[in-house]
Amino acid sequence: MVATGGASLTSSTPDALWSAPLLRVLRPAAVSCTGLRRGRELDELSLSVPHGARLLLVSDPDATASTLLRVLAGLSRLDRGEIQIAGSRSATAAGWGRRVAYLGPDPGMHTWMTPIEALHLAGELLELAPDEIARRVERAVAWARIPSDVASRPMRRGGEPLQQRTGLAAALIGDPEVLLLDEPLRALEARERMRLLKLPGRRRTIMLASRYPASEVGLMAHVAYLREGRVELIAPIGALERAQLPLSHRGIAALAEMRAAGVVARGAAPA
Repeated sequence: MVATGGASLTSSTPDALWSAPLLRVLRPAAVSCTGLRRGRELDELSLSVPHGARLLLVSDPDATASTLLRVLAGLSRLDRGEIQIAGSRSATAAGWGRRVAYLGPDPGMHTWMTPIEALHLAGELLELAPDEIARRVERAVAWARIPSDVASRPMRRGGEPLQQRTGLAAALIGDPEVLLLDEPLRALEARERMRLLKLPGRRRTIMLASRYPASEVGLMAHVAYLREGRVELIAPIGALERAQLPLSHRGIAALAEMRAAGVVARGAAPA
């Protein structure tokens, strides 16, 4: 289901802007936002995320990060601003569904469906060939560790943990280049959540919004702090440790203040 090597970024999008040969020359951003405005939530927000980045989004107020991801996924409208994501400027562009995937706190699936039915539907919506859908569904079920008997029962019987597990597997069916995750898998036990969110694919770009930064230790490489609708900080996660600050709202806000004041911890390079 997930390609980690070869000539192209992902097996499902051989025409991707950042196929391996072009990466070395163009070094494109996977996500680029300029001057995004939406009511009081986004205030001329600009952000550039390079391909292959694993970016933790933390915001004040908390809803800002969620709003940004919904805007990027094409689920919420902007008042103004420009977005380019996975080589496209619009969620209606050809191949968008295979290049970009979004998963929110609620997977948004019909609970009367079985996991297998939900995964097959995800493949059909992406217009994959039937034999390819069958292969990907089989791999997805195995990767998500959904027992065969559970996979053929309505998801409502497995409750929220099964629904969230299936939702992530469905988001990966298209092998997306950019994966947008908003507070994902909170119903799962912490260790299993960590396993599932250590997603394969070193060139896959992941943006994860979290209200609980400490629970994302080891998952993301960089953090972006959004305050009052704007980007206040982008820094390596390691910069917090070097500044002797915790991976928390308070620690991230403190690092943003240090950077704004021109204070950088020893050994830490500016983002």
